[in-house]
Amino acid sequence: MRDPFKNPFPASDIARHSIWEMLVPRDIDAFLGTDWSMVEHDFVEEGFIGIDGRKQVSPDKWRLAFPTLSAYRDEWLRQAKDFATQSFSEDTRTAIFTTTTLEDIEIEGDVALVRKKFDGGIMKADGTRDVMQWQTLYYCRLHEGRWKISGFTGYLPNPMG
Repeated sequence: MRDPFKNPFPASDIARHSIWEMLVPRDIDAFLGTDWSMVEHDFVEEGFIGIDGRKQVSPDKWRLAFPTLSAYRDEWLRQAKDFATQSFSEDTRTAIFTTTTLEDIEIEGDVALVRKKFDGGIMKADGTRDVMQWQTLYYCRLHEGRWKISGFTGYLPNPMG
């Protein structure tokens, strides 16, 4: 069984190891802390684009929801603040790590395609389950000496089709 807290990429694989650190623990901790400053330097602002797949299989239903990084930041903060107001009956950090899989990173030169998947959920205090079942394709690139997110197509169904 995989350890959801352990980076699956060895430290010697600098690119994949650092991308995983950025998109899993740092992202989760920033979200849970509603602290954008923890991740703001993980993005390439110029040319950033985010597509919301709306958990729909058909690209005809996807939307250009985040034409700028600031548009994405605002929605990220809204979601994080909303999440922080909810009550859960289990440790949210552990639940999100357990639900998250990021084991596929394709790198060509200074560009990477990263597949991050969520498959599970978190038990709420009222006994209902907050289902986390979607996936995101991140477009990353080596920028100013480190790997950063230049865009994504997210909130896609998991599994697709």
